[in-house]
Formats: sequence, structure tokens, C-alpha cells
Amino acid sequence: MTSDQRKKLALLMLNMFIAVGSFGIIIPIIPAYLKEIGQGGTAAGLIIAIFAFAQFLVSPIGGKWTDKYGRRPLINIGLLTLAISMFIFYFADSIWLLYLSRAIGGIGCAFLIPAIFAYVADITTMDQRAKGNSFISASMSLGIVIGPGIGGFLADFGLKTPLLVSAVVGLLAFIVSYFTLAESQEEKVEILQDENSSMMKDILLSVKKPFFIPLIITLIMSFGLMSYETVLGLYVDDKFGATPQEIAFMVTSTGLVGVIMQLFVVDRLVKTIGEVNVLKLFLVVTASGFFLSIIAKSYTMFFAISLLIFLATSILRPVLTTLISKMAGNEQGFAMGMNNAYMSIGNIMGPLLAGALYDIDILYPFIAGLIILIFTIILTFMWKGIKIQKAALKGGH
Repeated sequence: MTSDQRKKLALLMLNMFIAVGSFGIIIPIIPAYLKEIGQGGTAAGLIIAIFAFAQFLVSPIGGKWTDKYGRRPLINIGLLTLAISMFIFYFADSIWLLYLSRAIGGIGCAFLIPAIFAYVADITTMDQRAKGNSFISASMSLGIVIGPGIGGFLADFGLKTPLLVSAVVGLLAFIVSYFTLAESQEEKVEILQDENSSMMKDILLSVKKPFFIPLIITLIMSFGLMSYETVLGLYVDDKFGATPQEIAFMVTSTGLVGVIMQLFVVDRLVKTIGEVNVLKLFLVVTASGFFLSIIAKSYTMFFAISLLIFLATSILRPVLTTLISKMAGNEQGFAMGMNNAYMSIGNIMGPLLAGALYDIDILYPFIAGLIILIFTIILTFMWKGIKIQKAALKGGH
């Protein structure tokens, strides 16, 4: 990559880290914050669900606007919207303002994330695409890992301090991006779809696209990973008597493994065996991890298996994004918007189903995940979709 590419990619990574970190930073303070306003578990669940649902609803719109108006405006609007959502959270004195804050935050991410991935597609060649996407995914993973830690540290200076710091940092990120980030899209794309079409119409339209199968795999991967994460702490506590410190160490370690894989391994793997082969291989690895989780006999064994699962999914995420991007041609914004929407569907459905199944039997979430992954592997091996080489020719890089 050139020096200019690296500078732009570094700014995009910083923006993505701030976006994801702003969500993670509130996690440690939610229990105490909700207790102060007389709320409990239901409100905690809604805070997460509302964010994901707003992101799901608006992502296709954000994707289409990214193609029509450019990447830079949507990135800046997304950053500013996220900052506003955190300021509302900071000043909120009722549960309804908290819900509004989370909805606005989800909308901000729906604008920001598709635009960032479309920007990466604009500034990279086909050969560089996997590396660029893996670096952005690494910044997302790092935000997930570090965000809660920063929130816990800042909470020592006051319960609302993490919210204020997050809001101010988000505002500074918007200012820096506004004055330093140039537009990457050479010419605006004519929107062939109805710009005001419904979410259902957009999803139906995506079925006809060459990148539909990778979208489905993205949904399933998000579904499985969120299911796994939802019951992870409960399971090791109920099954192995794990302490909160052991659970925190497990979550942090698996997150760091993901960052390392995305920074140093994904690009080499793709260049060695290609995106489709990486996809097939690590879907099998993920399914194997779910099977081993069912038969794990100790915390140490389950910890090792969790590392394997998160290693595999951290490789799958940027590879799937790269596949979708290469097949999208000049519809990068729409494709990345749908990618974000399908991921949000998995993020919403995964925890709901996993929680319900866990209450029936603590092994059921892993069994259900394994069954779904097996069907996904079969679908992937049967897939006769457009070859990457043809997609590359269409992409013009």
C-alpha cells in the first residue's frame, strides 16, 4: 500500500474503533446506572436490542446514500450522530431518553459502517481488499475488547464519566474526519433501487444479487457468534464454577486473538488459498469448535475451544466482507449496507434464541449452533456463485 492509502486506512480504523468502543464503554456502568433510575434486566436487554434494531432498519438506507452522496458525508454524519447519542445518554434522567440515545447510536453506526467499508473498497485494489477489510475488522474487535475496560477505568472518576469522555472523543473524531478525510468515490452511483423502498424490498432485492450467499453466511456467523457470546459467561459459571475474573479473562483473550488474526494472518491466508477456500476451511473449524464445546469437560478445555471459535470467526468476518465487496461492482454502498443489515439480524436473533434455549437446557444453544453451521457448510460447498476472478474484472481494479 502507498503512504496515502495507509494514512486514510489509519483514519478509518480510528473512526471504527471509536464507533464500536463507544458502545462497549457503557457496558460496565449499565447495571449501576440502571439501578440509579430504578430499572433492571429488561431495560438492559432493551438497550442492546434497540441499538441493533435501529442499525438493522437504517443500514440499507445508509448504504444507498453512501453510493448516491459519497462516502465522506456518511462517515461524518455517522460520527456526529454517535457523539450526539452519547451526549443524550450522559444527560438522560429517564429510561426513555436512554432508549432514544441507543436508537440514535444504532442509526449512527448504520451510516458509518457501510461507508467505511465502501471507502476501503474505493482506495484498495482487489489484491489489497482483504488486507484493508481485515484491518478495519481488527479495529472493530479492538473496540469490543478495550471499550469495556476503558469504561470500567473511567467509572472510578464518576459513573457518568465514561459517557462524557465517549461523547467528547466522538465529537473530536468528527471534527478531525471533517477536515482531513477526502472523498474516495470518483463518481456517484445512480441509484437503480427506489431510494425510499422498504427494508423488506431491499432484502428481497439482495436475494437477486451475486453476493447473496455471502450475506446469508454473514447472518449465520453473526447469529452463531452472538449466541455463543450470550451464554458463554452463564455456561462456564453453571458448568465449571468459573469466577467473574476467569470469565473476563476468557472474553478479553478471545478478543485479542481475533485482533491478532485480522492484523497479521487474514491477508496471507487469502493470498495463499483464496477467499472461498478460507471460507470453507474456517466454517468447518467453527463447527468443530461448537461440537467440542458440547463435550468439553473442564474450564481449561472450554477456554481453548473458545479461542479456536473466535480465531475462526475473526478470520471469517473480513473474508466475507471482502467477498461481498468484490462481487458488488459499483454498488459498494448498497452491498455494505445489506452486509451490516444481515449482520444486525444475526445480532438480534442470536441472543434471543440462545437465551431461550439455555433456559431449557444449557447445551441446547451449542447444539442449535452446530446444526445451523452444518447446513451452512453444505450450502457453501454447493455454492456455484460468481467466481472471484470475474468479479475482479467487473470491479475495474
